Amino acid sequence: MNKKEFLDLGKQPIANGFLHENEFDKEFFYDLKVAIDRDTHLITHVDYVKPELMFNDTYAYRGSMSLTMRKHFAELSESLKKTLPSKPKVLEIGSNDGVFVKNWDKETTIAVEPCSNFAKETNDLGYKTYDGFWTTELAETIVEEHGKMDLVFAANCMCHIPDLDQTFSAVENVLADDGFFVFEDPSLSKMINENSFDQIYDEHPHIFSVIALKSFLERNGLVIVRVDNIPVHGGSNRIWAQKEKVANPDSSVEKNITHEKIIGLNTFCTFDRFAENVEDCKRDLHRLLTRCADQGKKVVSYGATSKSTTVFNYCGIGPDLIQYITDTTPEKQNKFSPGVHIPIVSPDGNFDDSVDFAFLGAWNFAEEIKKKEERFINRGGKFITHVPIVRFI
Repeated sequence: MNKKEFLDLGKQPIANGFLHENEFDKEFFYDLKVAIDRDTHLITHVDYVKPELMFNDTYAYRGSMSLTMRKHFAELSESLKKTLPSKPKVLEIGSNDGVFVKNWDKETTIAVEPCSNFAKETNDLGYKTYDGFWTTELAETIVEEHGKMDLVFAANCMCHIPDLDQTFSAVENVLADDGFFVFEDPSLSKMINENSFDQIYDEHPHIFSVIALKSFLERNGLVIVRVDNIPVHGGSNRIWAQKEKVANPDSSVEKNITHEKIIGLNTFCTFDRFAENVEDCKRDLHRLLTRCADQGKKVVSYGATSKSTTVFNYCGIGPDLIQYITDTTPEKQNKFSPGVHIPIVSPDGNFDDSVDFAFLGAWNFAEEIKKKEERFINRGGKFITHVPIVRFI
């Protein structure tokens, strides 16, 4: 790629690398620098972290922990079934803990998952799950053992894979001639508009525009036929693609590309302005949290997320400003956050009346959280967010 760097988010740890105190000295850090490819307008990291360091048998993010995501995938599955033939062959790439595949027939649904702990779980549930990374060789094995797929699905996964050409070529190989490749990933236009720079972390070597995806897909025999703008993960695009010989794009494709050009996703100056906004956010968030600490307020963080790893490490926010993080995921509890080492605890007995303010580490689930924590809000507690600007909500 012909990369032009525009943003430096400093030294960052593995975003989901929650750790015990005796592991602090061995923690891995890397330089998180972001660039735009001059040829395709793809937003990408300058250097990539080795996948094995991120996706392994200690991976802690569980899609099923969120009611929002369980409902999202259940509704999406019902919608997809109306588009596909009866008893479709379905493949999910990056199946996590099975939150999507659980909505499909075990006999005709297979999955690929590089995190061994989750691959074992879905295998135990009766879904054939290949424990490994998505590769050309694995695609060929799947075709040999299961035939071509009517649906290839991926959620918040394509943006995880550095080599897009190999990835999309392998999808084209495994897809039936009239099949659909449907995938969801964070939207670049939404990230720029909301200043949600924490969409950028080790697992997201790319943030996609439709402009960039069109280029990569078409040179691998796939054509975007539909784009859905969806709210999950703080704003995502659901891309529908088919093989070139059957593709018939609807108006949503050109509509999204036109919008992206209007807001400048194909120009360098847009990303220079974004970098300036990110720097402003860093200053304002640290200033607000420092003021809270100086006033003796108890501030915690709600959700030990990958996003908050980027924010805390870039902004220099540690236990002196955030006393602890509450999270419902058992694999994260009684550990420390990556890099800045803020303690992580269960919300039970910790998200109590002593808490004045809570930083929304999981801001993309804000509505779900606010409904769940009505008591906190009603007694005068306030959440703090940095998206799109630093403020109390």
